[in-house]
Amino acid sequence: MSDAQRYGSGLVVEQRGHVRLLTLDRPERRNALSTALQADLVEEFLAVATDGRTRAVVLTGNGPAFCAGFDLKEIREADERGEPFRPPMNRPGRNLFEVVTETPVPVIAALAGAAVAGGFELALACDLRVAASGIPMGLPEARIGMGANFGSVVLPKRIPMGIALELLFTGENVTSEVAERWGLVNRLVPREQVLPAALELAEGIAANAPLSVRRMKETAVKGLELPLWQALRLDVGPNPYLSEDRREGIAARLEKRAPRWSGR
Repeated sequence: MSDAQRYGSGLVVEQRGHVRLLTLDRPERRNALSTALQADLVEEFLAVATDGRTRAVVLTGNGPAFCAGFDLKEIREADERGEPFRPPMNRPGRNLFEVVTETPVPVIAALAGAAVAGGFELALACDLRVAASGIPMGLPEARIGMGANFGSVVLPKRIPMGIALELLFTGENVTSEVAERWGLVNRLVPREQVLPAALELAEGIAANAPLSVRRMKETAVKGLELPLWQALRLDVGPNPYLSEDRREGIAARLEKRAPRWSGR
């Protein structure tokens, strides 16, 4: 995939070397996650796992917001038609946030605008977050009768429980500066530098041994809540110690040249 591809749902996909750039492009709806957009995002993240080329993903949004969450207009129209509402984990399709967390390559959220409700949950599902200064971030679901299913589980794993519960219970937003102090934002930059900074970070990751990065992500995620002795004995993901890339990496370091990764 060399040229940008646009889905009817408003998702734009571009392959830049070993980095795949996914752009939410519904600025008139503040990049709200319609059913179609969620489905296309799931397809793209599932494809990344098997394409053999992508080593990092950058997820961003066009317009003033990164993502305003689920498409409430679409939900209300379905309610008015009398269609039953299915909770996030009781649907025939895969849950978008779950798929993002399971993507074997690093996923970076480039947040140039507001990330609230499901948009904040989408950012939380990513591994790293590069954010513009002064943008709002939060989970207002308690104010509109929704449940923040993913955020309720994940946010207390990212920041102290008391702070997470205050955000969930009050539905109030915080700024990206506050989120950075809590460790939710990796890099805080001016708005115009968000995408370049995220792409630079992704390209730096993609320049490393792909099997090593995949192994590290899967081990870190699956070992996070295990006792140390169990986590150390995890054997998940590709094994870089037995790979051709290990030999190549050592040879390149000793020969003072750039490594040529094969992914094997």
